[in-house]
Amino acid sequence: MLGSKIHSAATRGEVERVALFDEAQVRIILLDIEGTTTPVDFVYKRLFPYASRKLESFLRENSANPEIGALIEDLRAQHELDERTGLKPPSWRDDSEEERVRSSAAYGQWLIARDSKCAALKSLQGKIWQQGYAIGELKGEVYPDVPPAFERWKRKGKIIVIYSSGSVLAQKLLFDSTRTVDLTAYISAFFDTRVGAKTEAESYRKIAASFSYEPGRFLFVSDSAKETEAAQLAGMQALLCERGPHATAPPGAQKVIHDFEGVFPD
Repeated sequence: MLGSKIHSAATRGEVERVALFDEAQVRIILLDIEGTTTPVDFVYKRLFPYASRKLESFLRENSANPEIGALIEDLRAQHELDERTGLKPPSWRDDSEEERVRSSAAYGQWLIARDSKCAALKSLQGKIWQQGYAIGELKGEVYPDVPPAFERWKRKGKIIVIYSSGSVLAQKLLFDSTRTVDLTAYISAFFDTRVGAKTEAESYRKIAASFSYEPGRFLFVSDSAKETEAAQLAGMQALLCERGPHATAPPGAQKVIHDFEGVFPD
């Protein structure tokens, strides 16, 4: 059975129904966050600036923590790589602990401005946001159609999984703190870039293997055409989620949705 249709204008004002995916085959719905479940502006205008502002004080307060120290070392290694590849990051000094912290913060802020997927940075961002959520300075945000979609999909026996470039910690915090309901109760698993880059097909194969399901049993939804293409190369079904002014759908793209209302509707 072919399910979940999209409508497009046809000749003489008629409406043509085009199948977006094979509904009967889908067991797991794999979702991106930014631009898919959560407004892009929340990430770029709220989360990123918050982490950038708090980064230096967070590093100064926690540099003695072995876990944070290890992340600073990972940043140092990434800094050296960026220098070798000619990216010209801010200078790094290790003359003293204070200089090391300042260098780490300046480099981290530089990475944030570049929307870097650096794993160490993502881990630090998650920990900073954790503090922000804990003291009420941050609240998770999702599109209005997301909570009812999660409830509907769970009721229909679908497994909901998240795959984002943000750390697993950051993902859980976002869905745990929305103003409506704790959405983590609906989510079975979280994946970040430790499983691989989101534009590489192998990442999606690894996710499928972790559930012991064939890739064709997955429906991946993202606002990034490169990500949906990678998922399809891995054998997954995929939809491009085009929401608002940040939409990136390439010309002629057919498997496009604008919200979750038509995905496994009642």
